[in-house]
Amino acid sequence: MTQTPLNLTTVLAIAALAQTATAQPTFPIVDTGQSSCFDASNAIECPSAGVAFYGQDAQFDGTQPSYTDNGDGTVTDNVTGLMWAKTPDMNGDGDILAEDKMSYEAALAGAADFDLGGYDDWRLPTIKEMYSLMDFDGVDPSGYESEDTSGLIPFIDRDYFDFAYGDTDAGERIIDSQMASSTLYVSGTNATNDAALFGVNFADGRIKGYGLELHGRDKTFFVMYVRGDTGYGVNDFTDNGDGIVTDASSGLMWTQADNGEAISWEDALAYAQTANAETYLGHDDWRVPNVKELQAIVDYTRSPDTTDSPAIDPVFASAAITNEAGQVDYGWIWSSTTHANWTDVEGGAGAYVSFGRAMGYFDDVWTDVHGAGSQRSDPKLGDPADFPKGNGPQGDAQRIFNFVRLVRDG
Repeated sequence: MTQTPLNLTTVLAIAALAQTATAQPTFPIVDTGQSSCFDASNAIECPSAGVAFYGQDAQFDGTQPSYTDNGDGTVTDNVTGLMWAKTPDMNGDGDILAEDKMSYEAALAGAADFDLGGYDDWRLPTIKEMYSLMDFDGVDPSGYESEDTSGLIPFIDRDYFDFAYGDTDAGERIIDSQMASSTLYVSGTNATNDAALFGVNFADGRIKGYGLELHGRDKTFFVMYVRGDTGYGVNDFTDNGDGIVTDASSGLMWTQADNGEAISWEDALAYAQTANAETYLGHDDWRVPNVKELQAIVDYTRSPDTTDSPAIDPVFASAAITNEAGQVDYGWIWSSTTHANWTDVEGGAGAYVSFGRAMGYFDDVWTDVHGAGSQRSDPKLGDPADFPKGNGPQGDAQRIFNFVRLVRDG
């Protein structure tokens, strides 16, 4: 039997497919580590497909965290390939206290002189590099009134990394464990009109934009330097022309548009089940992304105030809203991750990413308190009208109904 020879176009197409199939992601997303399922209030047995609350974070095993303690004060992340300083104890006295914290400028400058493990190429991490260490088996202690932190669980793996809550002896709150990144808020200012950087808080499990000044002085942060490939966190999006966007850097495929309607956390999970039943965009394996997958598609070079867009690549379509200050804005996006807290309603909040302004009621006015690109949490149930001045120290808006953008493995 004579075989028909392949033409050049077919050969090139096959070669491209083979290369895509074997290519390793340059931006592998470390799983959140969340191991429990929740309903709108508390931990539950993980539900089956077709049942309410199916499809949440703990039901999908992503790339699991893997670290190596190198025994020289450094820890290698075997997933991302990044190497980290093990501890934010910058003065080396064995304690992690307020005096170990540094201003943004000092943290940037200090990297050049930082000598650990025989390496001299340390740097202040980007917000995506820093967030890769977040572990959502942590429990948010916000509102915890005791100074005894021995029973609290932070949002970082303490088997490999040193960690401390805020230094209460120095007048700090327990949650004052903000970790500096090199990523400044492109909008330029925060609620107090200071330049702001995005920091990860391993005490309360959030990303927020923090002003570089506090009460007229430089605000200080814990610092963990990193070294390795600077390409981690850089997206490589392709519009597939069918309503789907592929990120070759992570290997994930996203719906190009969000769902277009603000809904509850439970309904967001149900939306994914309905999409699969209808083979939405030709696939039946969509899910609500976990919060680290969702944060991975933030574009920190964009914001409503600087680019008149959400903080996401313009290859995506995002529903516009009118925010609490009456501004044209863009919706927050639910993740499938529960933001656990120490109260009796341990599972009552879901983690979201604010691709629009992270609004809060601060100094008697609604404003962008934490920046587009923040990761905060919202109640899974309730009425936004019950929070006319938001919640928490910066009056974080409590919308309760947010948008959803689906993801699947590519």
